[in-house]
Amino acid sequence: MSILLVSTSLTAVLVAAIPALRELARASRSAEKFFDTLSRELPPTLDAIRMTSLEITDLTDDVSEGVKSAGQVVKQVDQSIDSAKKQAQNIQVGTRSVFVGVKTAWKTFTRQKSPRRKMDRLPPSQKGSLTLREREALKDNRRPTDETHRTNESYNDAPRWESSFEDEDL
Repeated sequence: MSILLVSTSLTAVLVAAIPALRELARASRSAEKFFDTLSRELPPTLDAIRMTSLEITDLTDDVSEGVKSAGQVVKQVDQSIDSAKKQAQNIQVGTRSVFVGVKTAWKTFTRQKSPRRKMDRLPPSQKGSLTLREREALKDNRRPTDETHRTNESYNDAPRWESSFEDEDL
């Protein structure tokens, strides 16, 4: 009886295990197909991902170089603008100086000549040969009598060209 009971239980286990074994075989075939698909598809996909990563790195480097060169161009433009400003300021100062010079020259040429005598000057070679008395006599002859006792009041006033130059700077 115990043998019969053992054989019956074995048969029941076998009947219950057959569908489970079939499902297990089917699952193993699916797993095998999946692993075959992975072995065929995964390397090209990984290569594509690797290539995309390299292309992104190259593009990032190109963009970085572009940004650096754009920064250098901006610096050069800034330096050019600074030098242009300095040149414009120099031109402005030069132009102002020319106008002041022309204005002073015009005033000099248009003012009335003073009635002073022209001084006779000796060439440098003859200056050394004069004696002290001759020099004194020449000095007395050069000065008109009204200028001999001149006061210093005209030297205290600022010349006209200095005051006009200061007005233009403001």
